[in-house]
Formats: sequence, C-alpha cells, structure tokens
Amino acid sequence: MIHHVRTSLYTCGLTVAVLLGTGCSGDKGPRRYHVQGRVEFRGAPVPTGRIVFDPDPVKGNRGPQGVAIIQDGAFDTRAATGKGTVGGPHIVRIDGFDGQGGNDDSPFGNALFRDYQQSVDLPQEDTEMDFTVQPTRE
Repeated sequence: MIHHVRTSLYTCGLTVAVLLGTGCSGDKGPRRYHVQGRVEFRGAPVPTGRIVFDPDPVKGNRGPQGVAIIQDGAFDTRAATGKGTVGGPHIVRIDGFDGQGGNDDSPFGNALFRDYQQSVDLPQEDTEMDFTVQPTRE
C-alpha cells in the first residue's frame, strides 16, 4: 500500500512538473510585435482611453490581440500588457474619454467616442502607427 501511494505521488508530481515546464514558457505561440503611436480626435490628443488590436479572422489572421492604454494621446502595447500582437490584417478598436470625473461606471471619465473601428495591416515587426478618429455624424 505504501509503495502504491509513493508511486501515485511520484506520478502526480511528475505530471505537474511537466505541465509547468511546458505551459509557462514565454516562447510558445506566435511571435508578437509591439505597436506604439498617438491617437487624435477633433485635432487634439485623446486624453485617455484604450486601443485594442484584434487580428482579423475574415482576412485569415489569427493570434493574440494587443491592448494599450491611451494617455495624453500616446499608447504603447509594452506598457499595458507587456505583449504586443501578431502582424497582418487587424481590426483596431479605440475608446476615447475626456479624463474628467472618473467614477465606477467610467473610470476614464466621459466618453468622447466609443468603439471607433479601423482596419489596418500591421507589419511583422515592432511598429509605430498613429490614428485620427473621425467624428460620427449625429
């Protein structure tokens, strides 16, 4: 019985070691590239917000998304998640806020615009890309 318990513990320990050794490596998955740049709305830098880079599956691009916080018009995927996104066709989603009077509903303040989208083709290298959000007609 003791031999059976030791064998089970050994097998369990070995399984955990293998899973940890293979699942936590930073080199797994597709190569990621960092994106940095600026975002403007109505001729001025966006005070605060978020920009999301989603690989466009309709155009055959798959992989992890990149995310960055916009602060005083500038963003950098290195600062938000420490990970960029894959190159190729992407749908970029941008939310912009005034940075005034943040609360639980909107920690960034009042929305200047929400879910602005633009298609871009990112290179397979770190890159700099600026965006000018076009106002929607109301």
